[in-house]
Amino acid sequence: MTPSTPPPTDRPATGQASTAIRQISTVIIAQNEAECIANAIISCLPFSDEIVVIDSGSQDETVEIAQNLNCQVYTNPWTGYANQRNFGADRAKHDWIFFIDADEVVDQQLSNALQALKSNPHLSADAFSMIRIGDFWDQWLDSRPEWHTRLYNKQIFRIKDVLVHEGPNVGDAPVTKLPGVLWHYGFRDLSDLVIRFNRYSDLDAQQAYRQGQRFNGLRLLLKPPAKFVQQYLWYGMVRHGMAGFALSGLWGYYMFLKELKLYERDRQTNPSVDSAKPDRPAVPLYLPEVTTAPSSIPLNPPF
Repeated sequence: MTPSTPPPTDRPATGQASTAIRQISTVIIAQNEAECIANAIISCLPFSDEIVVIDSGSQDETVEIAQNLNCQVYTNPWTGYANQRNFGADRAKHDWIFFIDADEVVDQQLSNALQALKSNPHLSADAFSMIRIGDFWDQWLDSRPEWHTRLYNKQIFRIKDVLVHEGPNVGDAPVTKLPGVLWHYGFRDLSDLVIRFNRYSDLDAQQAYRQGQRFNGLRLLLKPPAKFVQQYLWYGMVRHGMAGFALSGLWGYYMFLKELKLYERDRQTNPSVDSAKPDRPAVPLYLPEVTTAPSSIPLNPPF
């Protein structure tokens, strides 16, 4: 296993004319991703000068697969999405960081664009975004492509210190869009998606609470159905049949969970939230009478 000490980095001037080839470090965070991480790594080989995998304690063959594909593998106990990505960027040799998840794959057009960017003498920005399209029930949900900033200069930006929806803290800095697609093979089955929605809504509620948001009954009533309508009609999920209907409903469920978790946090930190509610009566302790067991059990019981 590679020791967890950051290597020296190169520091080419960005945004200026240069004949040097920029070098890109690809960073992947992973845990128990043996079934998909090879595809992610292989899709990044054409443009990556190194691939760094940050493993947070896999119990499967994730580490072995990454090592066999010549990745630099570091272990780091899970400390959150943003912390793991920054941990990986700190250990990367090069200043330009491209990061993906283990269940994502770079298409040929995006790979070509990243390769061309390395020798471009004039860059328009220090951060670049690309389209990501996810799958659900064997359909690519291309009616709502999402733009994600995934390539950045680590001498200029770091990943935002947030619990969920992390990305480079670019602020008002320009972000240039690249052609191509990042395919997200994120759907395993419905049970897995519900588990992940539960986990992400928990992080989302924690983050909102830290930022001062508190439970609001009107928001609980309105946001879940509004989210469904937004996904199904505005974002065009209606084009995807039952898959679009189901996923739109699950996004409404996500918002419902987030709001209820805000309410739960209000109750935990402010007991007066339920002060008007009468005290719960004590539950009587029932102890069944202990009788002496019969000394013998009849061989032919009467039933």
